[in-house]
Amino acid sequence: MGLTKFGIGQAVARREDDRLLSGRAQFVDDVDFPGALHMVLVRSPYPYARITGVDLAAARGTPGVAAIYTGADLAAAGLGAFANSPALRGPDGKPLQTPAYTPLAADVVRYVGQPVLAVIAASRALAEHVASEILVDYDPLPAVTALDAAMAPGAPAVWPSAARNVIATNRFGDAAACDAAFARAAHVSRIRIDNQRLSPVTMEPRAGAAEVDAASGRITVHASSQNPAGFAKGIAAVLKLDPALVRVKVHAVGGGFGMKAMVHPEDVLCAFAAKALQRKVRWRASRNEEFQAASHGRDQITEAELAFDADGKILGLRVRLAGNVGAYGTGAGVAINLAIGPKVITGVYHVPALDLQARAVITNTNIVGAYRGAGRPESIYTIERLMDRAAAELKMDPAELRRRNLIPPTAMPYKTPMGETFDSGDFPALLAKALEASDWSGYAARKAATEAKGLLRGRAVSTFLEWTGAMFEERMRVEVTGEGQVRAYTALQAMGQGIETSFVQILAETLQIDAAQIEIVQGDSDIGPGLGSMGSRSLYIGGSALLTASKQIIEQGKELAAKALEVPAADLDYANGRFRVAGTDLGIDLAQLAAQQGNAHLAADTTQKVAGPSWPNGVHVCEVEIDPATGETRIDRYRTFDDVGRVINPMIVAGQVHGGIAQALGQALMERVVYDAESGQLLTGSFMDYAVPRAGDLPSFDTSTDESQPCKINPLGAKGVGELGTVGATPTVINAIVDALRPLGVQDIAMPATPERIWRALREASRA
Repeated sequence: MGLTKFGIGQAVARREDDRLLSGRAQFVDDVDFPGALHMVLVRSPYPYARITGVDLAAARGTPGVAAIYTGADLAAAGLGAFANSPALRGPDGKPLQTPAYTPLAADVVRYVGQPVLAVIAASRALAEHVASEILVDYDPLPAVTALDAAMAPGAPAVWPSAARNVIATNRFGDAAACDAAFARAAHVSRIRIDNQRLSPVTMEPRAGAAEVDAASGRITVHASSQNPAGFAKGIAAVLKLDPALVRVKVHAVGGGFGMKAMVHPEDVLCAFAAKALQRKVRWRASRNEEFQAASHGRDQITEAELAFDADGKILGLRVRLAGNVGAYGTGAGVAINLAIGPKVITGVYHVPALDLQARAVITNTNIVGAYRGAGRPESIYTIERLMDRAAAELKMDPAELRRRNLIPPTAMPYKTPMGETFDSGDFPALLAKALEASDWSGYAARKAATEAKGLLRGRAVSTFLEWTGAMFEERMRVEVTGEGQVRAYTALQAMGQGIETSFVQILAETLQIDAAQIEIVQGDSDIGPGLGSMGSRSLYIGGSALLTASKQIIEQGKELAAKALEVPAADLDYANGRFRVAGTDLGIDLAQLAAQQGNAHLAADTTQKVAGPSWPNGVHVCEVEIDPATGETRIDRYRTFDDVGRVINPMIVAGQVHGGIAQALGQALMERVVYDAESGQLLTGSFMDYAVPRAGDLPSFDTSTDESQPCKINPLGAKGVGELGTVGATPTVINAIVDALRPLGVQDIAMPATPERIWRALREASRA
């Protein structure tokens, strides 16, 4: 595996895949912890109830049971609650008010599946048996699970201080300017959208283990996490410990999708039990527990309207959105609706005036957190659905309406009504390339061929972008040993996205060494601070930090080589891992130089700061066929052109786009978390009830990238890609379905657009 093969821009097969596919990778539940106790949780069967009593005497006396903890036990031990977002404000302008979210419910449960008791026993089977025998007395209270119902007059109060269950609000734009724009509009299009609740289904369920060093009292938590350093801080905060007393180690991670970026109650409980008992304690979530209690995503209702002049130019956008954040206003859930998602609400269009009002609403449901895209898919879905509806109402080609309103490259850097600045992008050129590649002009012939088979055909194009970053700095340490090994230490975390291979490519090219010499060290909070992998930030910020650190190694090495060779540093060249005096054979290898140092290595420790978020953008074109007799939808063609800046590995970029589209199609066509309105019970608690797309449900995606617009605010020139497909695909597929149904009188379809929903919509339209 040589340098040329592993340079930047090469389509290198991911080197981590060998151990993942061969079964040599070790996930946290694979780790052997001899003598470990097992934790199983007793969870609430009610959506809202007071805990009135529980008799634990018999259960605690069962042989093999080490402990059973209640919420009162945790409070007595001094544990705290999970943090919310103090910067966000409630409707009254005061800091966000939300019930305290503690690892175990103490007096009141607020959603089905909320942890109430933690049973710690010698085996998982024993812990499960004991947990199943414990009877908790509850006094049920009126509950509300749906967003609309929670905001209705007289709705049950999830938290007394939250009027109509609204715990926080935010506003953006200029309402007066927007009102004036709508007053002079020649046309206004309106839409109401329900971004249904989703479950972030990962191949590897959440799991963990904890152990305590008796001498230091330090807790080591083994977790399936996207964010080792953040996990350590989060667990320490709830346990009210010095962060230095908590270490998090991460093994292989079988998917995260945002859900594994946050600390869950089980993570804290495992650490607490290990500390209290001075024993190793482990746990693993069942699939039912994952559906019930791992964080959910989306769940937002949006009403939006778009004003146009007589030439089809956008004058203003008015948005009213409400996000269901579950029973507790966690930091991520509230911020996604009130701050992060709105960043892209105007998409890639010039929108002169904006008026956006957002609300975060609590209900008696599981908490909502980050899920691939985290707010940006909801916002792009809103603006792209509006654009297609406007095109239909104005009787315009949807591609042409978009073209008229795209921000031109000459406007870069462009400041949006949200106050965000796009540093680069040529949206019109990307649209032109995608339309040509998808044969947009040849659609009529394909539509006629479909109709000849008795089927319906529809098409759609989406032009969009997304915000990436989350935090705009990252630390990276690079070391070169006397044996010639190069190690990069990072708080970023592999979870299936191929970051290890991308980092190797950056180092291999910059240091001009063989890839076999390079090791990426991650998965340990002791490596140092960092935000971890989320928000598509791993490469565009972390990769930039790695590039900077590797260049620092060369500059540092050049000074040391100058002393070793007794020549001016300016006379030295660097190539293929060797410093050489220009025009001579005199030189010294990087490894030799490292060996000569007192600590036998060279090191560069850098914190890379970038000027802001990156703005990856794309154009997706989709064509669908629908059987009107059954409502079944088949995606016939799917074409993308994406601008992700500088491409480090085309194969990884294509894989990320493919995966993102697959998850978006899941939302568009089949996925939906459902709570029963009367009982508050989760009706989609297994794979029998919650459908996720399989390979046979998806088409072959035809993807391309455009590198003509590198990111201008980081040294690597890369933009994030991990969430781009998810952001663009839901509106593209749904708009294509509506385009196919519109001639038969169907103007809208709710997600997921299941065959039954489409069939019913066609039948209702035929009777209208």
